[in-house]
Amino acid sequence: MGYKIYIIVNRWGKLMKDNEQIFKVFFRAKPTLMLVRLLNSENEMYASSLAKQIDCTYSHVVKILQEMERHELVDFNKQGRLKLLTLTKKGQEVAEHMDKIKLLL
Repeated sequence: MGYKIYIIVNRWGKLMKDNEQIFKVFFRAKPTLMLVRLLNSENEMYASSLAKQIDCTYSHVVKILQEMERHELVDFNKQGRLKLLTLTKKGQEVAEHMDKIKLLL
């Protein structure tokens, strides 16, 4: 009986690892995480806090966010020296689809 439990747990762990790998094949991890985090965020989000949440450098996050802004996925709303991040309607739709795909994989 203990042997069967070990195999199930082992298979489940392998399944999770395979699912994460196939997701990364289709979507780059950091940009996807950024969009999904912004979508699911309950509080105001700044680039510095987003960088900490996804374990990425601030400069890399800003570079990706600027590219996303160019493609009309995010907006920067300046509040003094800080820039508040918000998803555009297009960005929200893309993030919702990415989140659903991640759950399906």
